[in-house]
Amino acid sequence: MPQRKLKNVTDNPTSGGDLNAIPGYSDEADDTESYWSPRIGAKAAIGDAADCMVDYSQPYGAHTNPGARWRGTSDNIETKVNSDNYALTCSYRFDVGSGQFRVIGGVSYLEMDGFKERLLVPPELLGGLGLPGNGIGRLDLAGDGWGWRAGVAYEIPEYALRASLVYYSEVKLDDVSGTVNLTQVPSALHPLGGLVIPVAGSTAMPDAVELKVQTGIAPDWLAFGSVKWTDWSQLQRIPFYNGGAEITSLDLGYRDGWTVTAGIGHKFNDQWSGAVSVTWDRGTSTDFGAQSDNWLFSSGVAYSPTENIEIRLAGVIGIMTSGDSNPSFVDGVPAGDEASYEYDSDLITAVSTSFKIKF
Repeated sequence: MPQRKLKNVTDNPTSGGDLNAIPGYSDEADDTESYWSPRIGAKAAIGDAADCMVDYSQPYGAHTNPGARWRGTSDNIETKVNSDNYALTCSYRFDVGSGQFRVIGGVSYLEMDGFKERLLVPPELLGGLGLPGNGIGRLDLAGDGWGWRAGVAYEIPEYALRASLVYYSEVKLDDVSGTVNLTQVPSALHPLGGLVIPVAGSTAMPDAVELKVQTGIAPDWLAFGSVKWTDWSQLQRIPFYNGGAEITSLDLGYRDGWTVTAGIGHKFNDQWSGAVSVTWDRGTSTDFGAQSDNWLFSSGVAYSPTENIEIRLAGVIGIMTSGDSNPSFVDGVPAGDEASYEYDSDLITAVSTSFKIKF
């Protein structure tokens, strides 16, 4: 439940009308919406040394909804991104020294869709000219692709020691297609006004590398940590075309992401255990955007009424750090120039629960 609030918003008049001078457009906005991220999976042993797991998850998502009455509507009114991921992961283990070594591999299929709405012509201008429409344009997109993962792990159960290193490939979305809907924009003020234009493009969701380590440090106590790098910097400017002509683009200008977690876990008895952790997640925004660094503090408990059932409940509270967004360039093209704004450090909270059954 992120609670990002934008303030000191200034419209760039060259983006289509000076919203700074039109009454009723606020210089602040609540940017983010709450969301949930489900995951379900099933794991089975194949013989004495192999295991396979199938799972469904929603690894990527975003929902910003500052609305149509702030001074940054030329940048964004509402944006939503959805994903559905279906994965198969298998591992094979064999004895090495006093522990076990695992080779891990898998494939995944990712579906993504989303939309973005922004203001192209202020409705006050349309009304003054006696023209129809609300001046809002909408971009709808969808695409899919395949990815793979490979890694290794080593564990010594006697010491609760486990270390794993996994590489996740990029997922190429070679055929992203959709429409640009300009039916609310009069043709008298825009060359494509009044039309719904099919568009197509391509991109890729980033590859990543993750290292996880845990080890026992005392009876019924363990320490754990992880480091994950994600190649978000490959997402810079994504153009979309119709008949070879660029119609619009998504200007992201991201930098690589780093996520570092460290924590302590404790087993209270055969039924109850708990853990606390702290996470630093580097923001992907550069000169423009509101994806700043996050600091997250979490705690959780696990309850096992029987050896085959486990229920987990965890809570997270954290801070999204402050920053600002200003015009810049991506691949030599102006970006983030529809509006400028600032944001303070904001609160983020989350609750997660899981239920595991062994057969």
